[in-house]
Amino acid sequence: MHPVPTDRKRQRIAAYGVARDPEGRLLLARAAPSLTLRGRWFLPGGGVQHGESPPDSLRREMEEESGLTVTLGPLLDVLSDVRTLPDGVSLHTVRLVYRVDSWEGSLRPEVGGTTDAVGWFTLDEVRGMPLALYVQAVVDHLL
Repeated sequence: MHPVPTDRKRQRIAAYGVARDPEGRLLLARAAPSLTLRGRWFLPGGGVQHGESPPDSLRREMEEESGLTVTLGPLLDVLSDVRTLPDGVSLHTVRLVYRVDSWEGSLRPEVGGTTDAVGWFTLDEVRGMPLALYVQAVVDHLL
């Protein structure tokens, strides 16, 4: 195995939310067709912008992707993964996963963004869905 040249490595910090409704369903968003993960379902959230705190990032991303204004609970987990992008870049993502304690607003998909659908799903439904790999780890922890 050859080491990846430094200029072909990227690191990304991202924050995601675990929101469960009173029936225990999990809120998931689907990656838009323009993304490499197109069609896969993931926890609402995304990249932390330069100078932004992870909780602020998650609140912004949740509103963009779902229409919901959220109140966050504690940090549940920190995940780390590395994958090779189609252009050959090695991407290391550190994912901060928070519990979402409450929300307000009407659920709606993101318009013209990175997601094309959003919804509440039972854990049984989630088991049969195409998930982003990190989501499977979170779902396994919830079961």
